[in-house]
Amino acid sequence: MSDTCVSRSEAPSSPSRLGGASAQSPLALAILLLGGFITVFDLFVVNIAIPSMQRDLGATFAEIGFVIAGYELAFGVLLIAGGRLGDIHGRRRLFAFGLLGFGLTSLLCGIAPNAASLIVARFLQGAAGAILFPQVYALLRVMYDDAGRRRAFGLLGMTLGMAAIAGQVLGGLIVESDLFGLGWRIIFLINLPISLGAALCVHTLPDSKAPGASVVDWPGVGLATAGLLLLLVPLLEGPNSGWPAWTWASFAASAALLAAFLAWERRAAHSAIDLGLFARRGFSIGAVVVLLIYSTATSLFLCFALLLQSGLGLTPFAAGALFAPASVGFVAASLLAPKLVSRWGNAAIWGGALIYAAGIAWLIAMTSRLTGKEDALSLLPALILFGFGQGLSMTPLLNLVIGFVEDRHAGMAAGIIATMQQVGGAFGVSIVGIFFVSLLSGPSNGAEPDPSRYGAAFSGAMLYNVAAALLASALIAWIARKKAAR
Repeated sequence: MSDTCVSRSEAPSSPSRLGGASAQSPLALAILLLGGFITVFDLFVVNIAIPSMQRDLGATFAEIGFVIAGYELAFGVLLIAGGRLGDIHGRRRLFAFGLLGFGLTSLLCGIAPNAASLIVARFLQGAAGAILFPQVYALLRVMYDDAGRRRAFGLLGMTLGMAAIAGQVLGGLIVESDLFGLGWRIIFLINLPISLGAALCVHTLPDSKAPGASVVDWPGVGLATAGLLLLLVPLLEGPNSGWPAWTWASFAASAALLAAFLAWERRAAHSAIDLGLFARRGFSIGAVVVLLIYSTATSLFLCFALLLQSGLGLTPFAAGALFAPASVGFVAASLLAPKLVSRWGNAAIWGGALIYAAGIAWLIAMTSRLTGKEDALSLLPALILFGFGQGLSMTPLLNLVIGFVEDRHAGMAAGIIATMQQVGGAFGVSIVGIFFVSLLSGPSNGAEPDPSRYGAAFSGAMLYNVAAALLASALIAWIARKKAAR
């Protein structure tokens, strides 16, 4: 996620209060880091819990796809609006509101009686996260001077990386422990006391607003959300229902609403996004690259969790622990990326995308050889390479793409890119699901999937991920040359 997803931020207004790191309460920093941690943790922990949810709720792949994609879609579409609400009404107030909203919507997820109510609750949870998350970045920017800000954002980056790892490993342990007999529901319910406790401490945060902040473009947000929902619904449900007429009607309505969104943004006085930024070819193609790269991540996590647990019979903890080395590879590459880019230039970024594609291809090849859970450890080298390539391509990519716009537009550009990250994740789940479902069902469409088919379904569906990563690598190389020419 981008560290500049807020469209505006002001300079520290009071050096004695907001100047250096030493002037700030350690509790204030801890509360902000906790806010970032829970939003990312809940994105990753659900992947490990999905097989348990599917069995408990009798959910289809489309429904569990909505559980993941709904969170990402709401989070991504509302990120810019969440940042502007903080600019207007105060970041501390919106941070507290986001914490409370995240806790309450997590409660709704934890007590959901069926798949439909869980999907709605996850969409609301993503919306709460979109209110909460931008305030973390904005408050860190105004709380510290330059030196303190670098340290604070370094800690935030480490926290978000740890949240991803914890979501896999700790999440698997929580699900497998079946605390209080709640099974997967506990991964959501623990957010309630954490969020309420953090909300009680927000008084330690300074409040800040952005003078002259523009109003939120709610019509634009509504058109974009409705258009994307009408696109994702048939993509997820179509393979299960045989692509009936309503799916094609939904595609048509989606196209109409997204066209209306673009028309509105061109003439709106306070638009949600500045379409003029897309006139810069490097930025517009870079936005497509971000969507492609991030479309591969969530879909792989989902399908891999189903392969390991429903296909091979691994426990949630074993599945999460197996994937942990990929997260370690990601963090290691993220730390090395600045040095590699400094030495090799942007070739390190498109080279990272190639390594990413190679890691997925290796994972496909190894999956085809699996005969049982005892072979799962053979996947570790491919997972480490996959995670390393992912970190090497994703981490410096955002800086490359945002570098195509002027500094005065950097905040808006970062907001757009952060939105593309989350929408890309939702889009990837939808596209990969088409292949995964068809390959998993095979000739016995509608029957209970044969566990032996999960390997073939995973391998076939991941061909999209390889193709997307290769295309992204080629496009990164192209925009890198364009930037060098400038």
